[in-house]
Amino acid sequence: MEQLKRVLEIVKLGEKLKMEMRHSWLSNGRRESVAEHTWRLSLLAMAIEPYLTEKVNSEKLLKMIIIHDLVEAYATDIPAFDTLQNPELKAEKQKNEVAAIEKIRQTLGDENGQVFYDLWFEFEHKESYEAKVANALDKLEAQIQHNEASIDTWLPIEQEMIYQIGKHTDFDPVLTKFKNLIEAEGEEKLQQAGINTEKLNQVAQ
Repeated sequence: MEQLKRVLEIVKLGEKLKMEMRHSWLSNGRRESVAEHTWRLSLLAMAIEPYLTEKVNSEKLLKMIIIHDLVEAYATDIPAFDTLQNPELKAEKQKNEVAAIEKIRQTLGDENGQVFYDLWFEFEHKESYEAKVANALDKLEAQIQHNEASIDTWLPIEQEMIYQIGKHTDFDPVLTKFKNLIEAEGEEKLQQAGINTEKLNQVAQ
């Protein structure tokens, strides 16, 4: 019974992700929650898995995806572009997230807690094919959501970042092709808004 109480505590922690907002907007103009991102990231992983170049452990992949943002229930969501040119903020973000996954491990307090802990670090360090796929899909889902949102919600740095996803997908030709589809959609959206994508691409490189 005591262990089930711990499980319930973790599940209740997950509710915070329904309230933690990301710097992404939906096509209806509402901001996206972390939980919504994680759900569609899981769907993306299931849909693309059969077409990946290498055989993937789908159970590990999905567990990694579900766990990787759970730390934001404690550490909150900090957009990647906020840490790009800010080493201090990046270090603080990493410190807070490590403290969060340690707290999650402690809450579960058994082998399952260690599994959560190990999978989170595997994702962060891209130590396996599954971790590399999870990281790549994380970036791709975020760009899909940007493409679906109004161009007015895009920050200037996000216009450049559309051309930087390749560094996360270039280990797998299937993911590269998928990235190209998503990049082309984003590029078309920018062009329709009168934005010089050729110049953007040069700056991003």
